Amino acid sequence: MASSRPGADWLRHPVSLAGAALATVSGVLVVVLFAASLLGLEGGPYLGILAYLLLPGLLVVGLLLVPVGAALERRRLVRLAARGAPEPPLPVMDLNQPRTRRRLLVFLGLTTVNLLVLGIASYKGLEVMDSPAFCGSCHSVMDPEASAHRRSAHARVACVECHIGPGASWFVKSKLSGAWQVVSVALDLYPRPIPTPVQNLRPARDTCEQCHWPTKLVGDRLKVITRHADDAASTPLRTVLVVHVGGAQGLGARTRGIHWHVDPGVRIRYLADEKREAIGTVELTGPDGARATFRSKAAAGEARWREMDCVDCHNRPTHVYRSPEDEVDAALAAGRIDAAALPFARREALKALRAEYPSHEAARAGIAAALGAFYAGPEGGGAPREAVERAAQELGEAWARNVWPSMRIGWGTYPSLLGHEAAPGCFRCHDGDHETEDGRAIRADCDLCHELLAQEEQEPAILKLLAP
Repeated sequence: MASSRPGADWLRHPVSLAGAALATVSGVLVVVLFAASLLGLEGGPYLGILAYLLLPGLLVVGLLLVPVGAALERRRLVRLAARGAPEPPLPVMDLNQPRTRRRLLVFLGLTTVNLLVLGIASYKGLEVMDSPAFCGSCHSVMDPEASAHRRSAHARVACVECHIGPGASWFVKSKLSGAWQVVSVALDLYPRPIPTPVQNLRPARDTCEQCHWPTKLVGDRLKVITRHADDAASTPLRTVLVVHVGGAQGLGARTRGIHWHVDPGVRIRYLADEKREAIGTVELTGPDGARATFRSKAAAGEARWREMDCVDCHNRPTHVYRSPEDEVDAALAAGRIDAAALPFARREALKALRAEYPSHEAARAGIAAALGAFYAGPEGGGAPREAVERAAQELGEAWARNVWPSMRIGWGTYPSLLGHEAAPGCFRCHDGDHETEDGRAIRADCDLCHELLAQEEQEPAILKLLAP
């Protein structure tokens, strides 16, 4: 027999009871974890996912189960009435009754608390989803990118500031895209390696240029590049350049130098292959509105038009993968590999790095074994064991930073287009092969971008002149 008390059937069904219990436990846990975070608890990205994404979702599910259970209970009572039992009355809310008013106040109070908990959880959930730790939490997939981000110049810049930027529209687009990425990771549908460039990345004027203003006065920069020879002493050789970074030389002036390409008065668009490493057609619109089209004689498979911006040259602004030569030269220059104690340090380091290994652990062991064997032999000259072990550790870390067998990322998988050493870079357009119909070519002069003051010299005279 149904009870005639108003609202008495709301929590009589097991579904309602389960929903109420689920909502209560989830809400309490969210509040406890939020309070713990205010007191300084650091639990990593997974605690944030639990506290501000999973538990609020369970809270909402629990709240929805309460009316579902009530509806099921009422249907059960209606079936009883069909078999001869009196039809259960609809709940009556009489605010003249003190008990009803108390129940209403309790309901409104709990609803307010639930909305407050959901609001806090939603805010913190967005904060968690915007953190680099969350973006890098898909271990095997994002470990390479997260590792590169941590050692980059943008390590203190959150992923979303470049990949999403300000505004609600791009936030929604990114989360819709992220939903499919979650499915891809869960079902192992993602490609290895992750293809680049990212085709739906927001234009750089909305992201990069929030910090890096191309028309700001920059001028020329002195750059010293240190390489090492493969001789016994790993002799350092220095190349000195004056790089014409560019920038506007005064308020309202046109941008000069390299950053002329992204001057607000200049518009460059091009057709290229999917990886943007082979550019076939370039269209230039100058400040005066004049338009010129340059076509390559060897135009490859061309995709849709793309307007040039920062990432067409700075294609690895954060997630930088170095070459073996860059890693070894940097370690030698910084003293992390002791060239004085280790004969042929650069040559042997490159041999060890270029070998193939199935995993990071195998690479560390293999590099240590290779260096140990060489420096134990006659050509190694009986180098100190400590120096060999330090070099092996440094090279093992260098290999692990750049090569990820699980994602099929090897040396050179993600080349930088900034410059023209590891990849065509500038020479994609400035190759002398892109011409207009009347025979005008895109200039390929070196001094457009830099002036060479010294090239692979042990003691460049220019550096002595510039020394304080």
